[in-house]
Amino acid sequence: MSWQPSARFETIRLRARLNATLRAFFAARDVMEVETPVMSQAGNTDPNIASFSLEFGGHVDAGPRRRWLRTSPEFPLKRLLAAGLGDCYELGRVFRDGEAGGRHNPEFTMLEWYRVGWDHQQLIDECAGLLRECLALVGRDLRLRRVAYRDLYRESLGIDPMLDDIDVLRNALADVRIDPEGLDRDDWLDLLMTHRLQPAFPTDQLLALYDYPASQCALARVRADEVPVAERFEIYLGPLEVANGYHELADGTEQSRRFLRDVAVRQARGQDAPAIDARLLAALDAGFPDCAGVALGVDRLLMAMLDTPRIADVLCFDFARA
Repeated sequence: MSWQPSARFETIRLRARLNATLRAFFAARDVMEVETPVMSQAGNTDPNIASFSLEFGGHVDAGPRRRWLRTSPEFPLKRLLAAGLGDCYELGRVFRDGEAGGRHNPEFTMLEWYRVGWDHQQLIDECAGLLRECLALVGRDLRLRRVAYRDLYRESLGIDPMLDDIDVLRNALADVRIDPEGLDRDDWLDLLMTHRLQPAFPTDQLLALYDYPASQCALARVRADEVPVAERFEIYLGPLEVANGYHELADGTEQSRRFLRDVAVRQARGQDAPAIDARLLAALDAGFPDCAGVALGVDRLLMAMLDTPRIADVLCFDFARA
């Protein structure tokens, strides 16, 4: 049993400098820092994200005893936006069950921010600017490449991710062998990303991948092109995904449908289903502003800055030592 930190002191100091850089970046742009609850009555319904829950043991006058540890600060931040606060961000800890390993820790640091009146393309520019300022702390400066999701799959794999059938997607995995039981189109597309595309991303490049399949919309708007797309983006620093952003959905009725679809998938898989966030839906219905938002993994960013594949190297105490 080791009581020593898992990160070196130099890395702990770099994290402190990184946090100061993040806060200075937003202060210069008049984006307000806020703090929102870590525990909530509702949770994340995404079938691919597992949440921690806990029981409140005191006298209860404020709702159910069961609470969920946040997987991101997204829902309360959106309630602040609907109330009229304006541009804001939060830098804090989030929690995801079942994610412990070389690149994952069950608790980690997330930066999430929202820009009123912006779309996802504008937010890509700001996110890239922020990442460049952070990389300057370790003497690096990477070029930004922007490419549509569909174009990347066409150029790199010779397939159309929007229209080709599952057999085409499965064959594009080549010698990667995966048990196909229960996998849908989006699962195969994700496998192509993690096994064929991501490993080949140049280490000296920021890649902004945008306009995802409409089936992967999550909390993003869907644009009615010839082939509908979700106005969503992800940014990769080399092969590491560090940010995920949306031109945010502002329709409470549509968001409710997506939550219910998530719950149905969870029930079919035998997964626990957190309560749907009725307060978020009410906020969307009350007049949610046109805006774009993005979540950035600070630990992932530090890993990329230090060129380490181990998240333990950037944490004072990783999960095994916590």
